Amino acid sequence: MMSLEGKVAIVTGAGRGIGRAEALCLAAEGCRVVVNDAGTGVDGSGQSGLPAQDVVEAVARSGGVAIANAGDVADWDESRKIFDEALDLWGRVDILVNNAGVLRDRMSFNMSEDDWDTVVRVHLKGHFVMAHHAVSHWRDQAKAGNPGGRIVNTSSEAGLYGLAGQANYVAAKAGIAALTVTLAREANRYGVTANAIAPRARTRMSEGILGDAIAPREGAPDPWDPAVVAPVVAWLCSDAAAHVNGQVFVVGGGCLALMRGWDAAGLVPMEEPWLPDRIGREVQGLFAASGTRADVNTPPASPT
Repeated sequence: MMSLEGKVAIVTGAGRGIGRAEALCLAAEGCRVVVNDAGTGVDGSGQSGLPAQDVVEAVARSGGVAIANAGDVADWDESRKIFDEALDLWGRVDILVNNAGVLRDRMSFNMSEDDWDTVVRVHLKGHFVMAHHAVSHWRDQAKAGNPGGRIVNTSSEAGLYGLAGQANYVAAKAGIAALTVTLAREANRYGVTANAIAPRARTRMSEGILGDAIAPREGAPDPWDPAVVAPVVAWLCSDAAAHVNGQVFVVGGGCLALMRGWDAAGLVPMEEPWLPDRIGREVQGLFAASGTRADVNTPPASPT
C-alpha cells in the first residue's frame, strides 16, 4: 500500500503549475512539504514570495503542513539552506521533487549566451545541485542504518525528442533524463531511487507554445490539468514504488507512458576493417531494416 504519512518532501518550482499540484498532492498524502519557489517570471526575471506562500496557505486550509522557501536551487549555498531548513524544523528529508525551471525560447542562431546559461543553470544545474545535497544526506543516513530516499526529476518530451527553437531547454531536459539514470545507478546502494517525468500539462510555459490545444473544454475531462500529473509523482515517492528506479515516464495529456531511452535500432557487426564506401551501404541497410528515418525532418510513411 502507498503511504507518505509523516514524510518530508521538498518540491522546487512549487509556486505554480505542476510543482504546485505536486506539493498539494504530497501534502494531502501526509507529507510535510517545503514549497520552494523564487516567484520569477517564465524567463527567470523578477522575484516574489507570493506564489510559494499561496501554496502553503492552500495546504494549511486542507489540514496539511508546509513552509515557503524562495532559495535559488542552482546556487550551491542557498540550495543547501533549503535542506537545512527542513532538517532543522522536522529532522528529516525523505523526498526531493525537482521541478523548477525557466524558458527562453530562441532558434539556436538567435540565442544569446545568457539565454543558454540561464535556462541550463536553472534546469540542469538546479536539478544536479539539489540532488547532490539530497543524496549526500541520504548516504549519511544509510551509513547510520536508515537507508532510503526518493528523487523525482522533471524532464520533457522536448528533451527526449528534440524541438526546434528550444536548444537550451532541450539540452537541459535531455541532460536531466540522463542525470536521472546516473543518480539511480549511484544512489541505489543507499536505498534511494531516482526517476523522472516528462509532463504534459497546462502551465505558463506550455500555454505559450500549445495555446488553445490544451485549453480546458467545458463539461469535459481535463487531461491537461497539472493535478493529473501529481498522483504519479506521489506514487513514485512512496515505498510502493521502491522497485522502480532510473525510469522516465510521460505523464498527462490523457496518457501515462513508460519511455525506453536509447536502444540500438540495428547493428552491423565489424567483421572486417571499415571502408568509407561500405559504411554508406551498411548504414542505409540499418535505416531500412529498422524502419528508422535517416532525416528527422522526413515525415513518417503513411500507412497502406
